[in-house]
Amino acid sequence: MHNLDYYDIAGKALKAAEKFGANEAEIYISSGKSTSSDIRKNSIESAHDKHSFGIGVRCVVNGAVGFASTNVFGDIETTVHDAVASAKVMPDDPDWKNLPVSSHYSEVSGLFNSDVADLSLGDCVLKTREMVEGVSSVDGILATSGSFSRSTGFHLIMNSNGVEVEEKSTAVTGFVDVITTGDAISTAYDFEVSRNLDIDFYGLGKRAATLASESINGIEVEGGKKDVVFHPFALADLIENAFVPSIDADNVQKGRSSLVDRIGENIASDSLSIYDDGTLEGGLGSSLSDDEGVPSQKTTVVGNGVLESYLYDSYTAGKAGVESTGNGVRNSYASLPRVGTTNLVLDYPSSDIIPEIDSGVIINTVIGAHTANHISGDFSVEARNAFVIENGEIGSPIKSLMVSGNIFELLSNVQGAGKDAKKVGGIVLPPIWASELNVVG
Repeated sequence: MHNLDYYDIAGKALKAAEKFGANEAEIYISSGKSTSSDIRKNSIESAHDKHSFGIGVRCVVNGAVGFASTNVFGDIETTVHDAVASAKVMPDDPDWKNLPVSSHYSEVSGLFNSDVADLSLGDCVLKTREMVEGVSSVDGILATSGSFSRSTGFHLIMNSNGVEVEEKSTAVTGFVDVITTGDAISTAYDFEVSRNLDIDFYGLGKRAATLASESINGIEVEGGKKDVVFHPFALADLIENAFVPSIDADNVQKGRSSLVDRIGENIASDSLSIYDDGTLEGGLGSSLSDDEGVPSQKTTVVGNGVLESYLYDSYTAGKAGVESTGNGVRNSYASLPRVGTTNLVLDYPSSDIIPEIDSGVIINTVIGAHTANHISGDFSVEARNAFVIENGEIGSPIKSLMVSGNIFELLSNVQGAGKDAKKVGGIVLPPIWASELNVVG
């Protein structure tokens, strides 16, 4: 379906919402195509294309919000009717202010790549094969699972307050999980995501295989307070599960965050800044607007260690009497917007940190970050692919390691950051060196 048809559908849906008695209405339309190719035991197991389309309708009647969705063209007016009917039976919400209003949208570059859009199914299989070849270049390693995927997407947001914003995007993902095949067992994984075809898929497979190979025959280490270097994979897991919930304005307003009423307080190292940037060039969370039509922006959450802002969607911003930070995100067309990050960036002066550490450990990945206490920030995780650091050099692999602590104490005890920042989904961060972590061997 041509984009102009989407505008026609959205326009008719808004008129139907007015006819059915809505004071405000929002139409969110998305469509996309994805192609994926899967790996199983060093072989390409399957490859397939998938198409998607859907419409979400949010209607407001006297301060009460109703929602309905469909993926069938013929059901659109019925879906609008259902959204309005839902709003009419909901209690009025005194905290509701209004849907976003028409705004100026600055250009955000690097979101769509024609080379990605033009990839054939055969091209995707070849990219997958490159990952397998990278794994096979290291002796004694088997790719147990993995995948290549590419996607193209389009969405349109239109509401009764004049918002009209559309966008198309692309994404490419490579992932591989490997295991050693000898008597000594070790596993590892690697992945990359990009808007463009700039991923070295052979190198991705080889990195995972090399890490698994280097992790066999691990030694035991004594527990205690230690310096720990977190690879971006490991730290991103902790940030997502232990830190991000605390800056969500909805959690703050409901008292489910340890950062309530702490704007202006020091919560991290004086050299550390954390910002959310929906305008980052080529960012996986970048866009012209958030998923309810508020222009994307850069929001400093932590500036030189000081908490400066929470993240808001339109509802939580209206409730707090502030402007939305452009952080209304949707899981899909079938869900309402909620507060979420776009591209969360950790910024710290970079250096070659390993030579500066006399004794410590480096951790590549963790298991169990999802069990972190999202209110207090406490966590306890199992470290994977961890190595000893001795006299400024990475040494022996570690057999078993648990690390526990508090995310805010970790951020306050940052001593340095590596030079190679990495995009881990929607989080952009370098390797981070933190002191005084509780380590159990």
